[in-house]
Amino acid sequence: MELDLGAVRAFVAVTDERNFGAAADRLGLTQQAISKRIAKLEADLGVPLVRRSRGGAGLTKDGEAFLAHARGLIGLADQATESVRRRHGALRVDVLSTKLASTELLRAFHELHGEVAIDIVTSNGLRSAHPALVRGSIDAAFARVTGTLDEAITWAPAYLEPMHLLVGHKHRLAGRKQVRFAELAGSTARMPGNVAGSEWAEFYLELAADYDIRIDNSGPNFGDEYLMEKLSQTDEWITFGGEKTRQPWHPRVARIPITRPAPVYPMSLLWRRDNRHPALPSLLDHVTASYRRPDPRDVLLPAADRAGFGLSG
Repeated sequence: MELDLGAVRAFVAVTDERNFGAAADRLGLTQQAISKRIAKLEADLGVPLVRRSRGGAGLTKDGEAFLAHARGLIGLADQATESVRRRHGALRVDVLSTKLASTELLRAFHELHGEVAIDIVTSNGLRSAHPALVRGSIDAAFARVTGTLDEAITWAPAYLEPMHLLVGHKHRLAGRKQVRFAELAGSTARMPGNVAGSEWAEFYLELAADYDIRIDNSGPNFGDEYLMEKLSQTDEWITFGGEKTRQPWHPRVARIPITRPAPVYPMSLLWRRDNRHPALPSLLDHVTASYRRPDPRDVLLPAADRAGFGLSG
């Protein structure tokens, strides 16, 4: 029996995301395609691996036993791919999503350096980008830096993205041209895409705690279009979106800038100190030249992020 590597990769993605829709977004596939790959893998192995429920996707006992081996297979495949890729010189850059400002920053770099071949990799953030940097399967990654990094990895601030408020037209703030973050006290922010334990989920929890804002990431993540539709139907809850994040437009959803001091999402560029890719210095120069340090009084950030971006004190 030969295992389908695409099916194994789908299994690992579903395990990490705990949601078929989020796994599909991560791999650039449809949810139906993910389901078919998981079904094929289970059929090949002769045992169920994934347990589906209203709360998301979990693993069976056989799935838990297979997971470590699945990660090993993917790791070996990525290393094999990397050995070939290095011969062709593409700069491999990890982003959380192609809808985020990090991709726009890469696009601007590409317009200035069209001679540089770029491979854009979408992941589930620091928890996959960090080990990928360590083993050398990517050259750089955009992520919020948290915790302790491997000593081989270094980073620089990339951007601080102002957050916007999104509310349905029935909401009390829908007619406003701007809003203060403190005015959201007592609100519930619906954010099903905030994967528990991820650096972006922790960012919102840390920031909202000081302002009595509840972050609700329960239930399946059915995508941004579904979220916007549900948001348009309620006058109770809210959500947030980055200033440069591309989100689907909805005729009954208002997007409102949050005035200064404004919450900003901190994104950094990470790379290996010993990486010798010839295009990496140009990317680093582009990112560092693009970053503008704001007045510390104008932004809201968790304390750890303020220190990393030179905004403490």
